[in-house]
Amino acid sequence: MSLTDFRTLGRSGLVVSPLALGTMTFGPGEWGTDRATARAIFDAYRDAGGNFIDTADIYSGGESERLVGAFIAETGARDDVVLATKFGFNGSASPLAAAQSGRGNPNAGGAGAKNIHRALDESLKRLGTDYIDLYWMHVWDGVTPVEEIVQTLGDLVRVGKIRYFGLSDMPAWVGCKAATIAAERRIPGPVAMQLEYSLVARDVEAEHFPAAREGGMGIMPWSPLAGGFLSGKYRRDDTSGTGRLSGANPFGDSKFVDRNWDILDAAKAVAAEVGRPVAQVALAWTLARAGVASTLIGASKVAQLESNIAAIEIRLDNEQLRRLDEASAPVPGFSASLTSRGLRRMVFGGRDVTGWGE
Repeated sequence: MSLTDFRTLGRSGLVVSPLALGTMTFGPGEWGTDRATARAIFDAYRDAGGNFIDTADIYSGGESERLVGAFIAETGARDDVVLATKFGFNGSASPLAAAQSGRGNPNAGGAGAKNIHRALDESLKRLGTDYIDLYWMHVWDGVTPVEEIVQTLGDLVRVGKIRYFGLSDMPAWVGCKAATIAAERRIPGPVAMQLEYSLVARDVEAEHFPAAREGGMGIMPWSPLAGGFLSGKYRRDDTSGTGRLSGANPFGDSKFVDRNWDILDAAKAVAAEVGRPVAQVALAWTLARAGVASTLIGASKVAQLESNIAAIEIRLDNEQLRRLDEASAPVPGFSASLTSRGLRRMVFGGRDVTGWGE
């Protein structure tokens, strides 16, 4: 496999690379890179054949969008690139300060029509383009009716300001309802879900994966290396000096739990067998998961990006995949048993029955 082994994103005609370049590190900030480094990372991804660039309006206070837009313009790559950005978090001058003080503009955040139009117009200006290929709802705000979200984004597709839209970090029922409303009204619907997903974060398999499959949406994992935990740079017996995981992530030290160390040990064993870094094995596992359309990778150095891209060359055999699956299997609740093979056999008289899309 290579970055030019393209696939469609969900049940759509949008053609993307199996690895998408996340640009949260572009611009100033705790995990930021300067312009020259960001441009080198962008060029390395494009030179390797990648076509899927993902940013957001809040990354580096909008500077990530400005840099991505400038790089695309400078390289004349607008028609070749699938450009994705996001809306949802508050667009006040200082969103964090506004949240802490309670004095921010509530209509400068969320998924209401007023904010979607505001956020999109600002993103288009920063990116220097007149349309977005894939527009993500960055986060579910918990209050906006799903009907309003689908209608607003569908209207933007119809007028050409965006080509497709997707949903990120929301309950599974929101995605399912959005797809159903769109299908019933014969209007554009979501084509993808962007979710935290990795060997140590598989909880979305229970509800989000089936909802995505039923609604024709591709899964796009973010943080497939769990904020650096699955890079293997940390040790179970000594996490001193690691006040938080390195890289752009919200996890702090929450990944340092016994279960995750056991999963990492299993991944290291497979990495030793294939002679590759454990980070590449973790990415290869994610790429092999049914329903995953394109996986987000980020980098603060070109060498880091190149190492991540090299993961697409790995073919884990069935036994290696089985061991990783077993080591990382989430603890199922009763609802998860409703889709289990065991229960299905009981329903069908002990027979194995495979459903559509499985």
